[in-house]
Amino acid sequence: MVLNNIEKLLEKYENGETSLKEEQVLKNYFTSDTVAPNLEMYKPMFAYFLGNRQEQFTKDVPLKTKRIFNYKWISVAAVVVLMLGFYFNKPIVSSYQEYAYGTYSEPEEALNELSNSLAMISSHFNKGTSTVGYLNEVNKGTSTLGYLNEIENTTSIIFKTNK
Repeated sequence: MVLNNIEKLLEKYENGETSLKEEQVLKNYFTSDTVAPNLEMYKPMFAYFLGNRQEQFTKDVPLKTKRIFNYKWISVAAVVVLMLGFYFNKPIVSSYQEYAYGTYSEPEEALNELSNSLAMISSHFNKGTSTVGYLNEVNKGTSTLGYLNEIENTTSIIFKTNK
């Protein structure tokens, strides 16, 4: 009679229809020493549940959250620093001549210096463009690839294949 009751409770347990009292009856039965031989396969499962119930989590859980740095205040501080820099660094008109470096009093002197600077820039530019002369060869190679594309188009027309 008890065995039939346990089997019915097991069937209800597998279907998820047992109450807490019925589950406790099953746990008590399977943790006892007298278990029917045909129900021995359920004994390790209920022994695991009993052992699992006694486990405890022992690690510390940090309750403080990490502070998130607010980047909005950095932009506000940067704007303030820039505005103060512009406000306090205004050049005074009378002292402008002290800071006027690189100016020429004679126009011919300025023209000579400008032409020397442009000649130097031109020589460096020509040197740089001479090193990329191999790009013309690349252009020739891509033009031959265009011929291959035309050949492929004609063969697709001849064999009537659609792309």
